[in-house]
Amino acid sequence: MPRAYHHGNLRRTLLDAAVALFAERGAFDFTLRELARAAGVTHNAPYRHFAGKAELLEALRSEGFVALAAAAQASLSAAGDDPRKRVRALGDAYLRFAIDEPHRFRLMLHNPLGNADDPVVGQGNALSILKDTLEEARRAGVVRQDLSARELALAAWALVHGLSSLMVAGQIPADDARVRRYGKLLETTFFEGIARR
Repeated sequence: MPRAYHHGNLRRTLLDAAVALFAERGAFDFTLRELARAAGVTHNAPYRHFAGKAELLEALRSEGFVALAAAAQASLSAAGDDPRKRVRALGDAYLRFAIDEPHRFRLMLHNPLGNADDPVVGQGNALSILKDTLEEARRAGVVRQDLSARELALAAWALVHGLSSLMVAGQIPADDARVRRYGKLLETTFFEGIARR
């Protein structure tokens, strides 16, 4: 029987329980009543923080994108000034986030993108950090000039997201040595292309 919630952070408990249910089921198909039961709280407790499942999912997505942006910013801080190393660092941060937080990673892209207030679209998110970093690389003459920084960011994101998704799905191994090797492969493919020289 669910107990009244007397301690801690109810919102955090519900978010963690939602991720655990998603990981267990592989789908976001549970009700808020089931979430309450899994979290060990009364069936009305989730409604103190979330109007419904859509709001719960949006909170999980937002939290994931904020964490990804923080990882991206931290990786840039450690990367130094070389534009290529900075772009590579962002790719490595994305791969590492996906591997370390596979269920959160999958939940983040569960629904289509929202509006400009969405954490993947607005300012200060991982995509805008990547775009700004590629703009710095354009100014330094390291990347091609005939594509915008946004177009280059989309190409880079597609490459690293594809690899991340394959690793999270267990289609390719995700041990540290392979992550480093695949990160280098993506860097080479992105900066040098695959056209015959």
